[in-house]
Amino acid sequence: MKEELLGPKVENVGVAVIQSINEDNEKEYTVYLISLRDDIMEGIIVASTGYGENTATGEKIKTSTLRHGIEVLLPNEIAKIEPIMPDIFGLANEYWVSFWVEDVLYDKRFVFPAESLIEENFKYLEAFKRKGVLLI
Repeated sequence: MKEELLGPKVENVGVAVIQSINEDNEKEYTVYLISLRDDIMEGIIVASTGYGENTATGEKIKTSTLRHGIEVLLPNEIAKIEPIMPDIFGLANEYWVSFWVEDVLYDKRFVFPAESLIEENFKYLEAFKRKGVLLI
């Protein structure tokens, strides 16, 4: 594939699943987009979907694709994307992030593999002051 067809490499952008405790003392999970860049990201679109297969039947499973728009993300800023239910942690959860920086389009696919969102993988993340799993 020609180099110019690949597009610019996305660096210093991440997607995190963050664990919190609600008022009923139950765990909740939320997906966030984090910019560790020095520039401003604009026109951000995040498409999320889950996919995998039922281990008992071998049936393919795919969730609906959700699309989220974020107008601007400043340097070192965090934006909430969506809540995520533990029921789909057994699926691969994909977040396709596209954004503009100074008239250049960037995009990157972040995938939390099936069964990767387990308690042992949740680590304290300073940027969120909570436990989570971060993909950069």
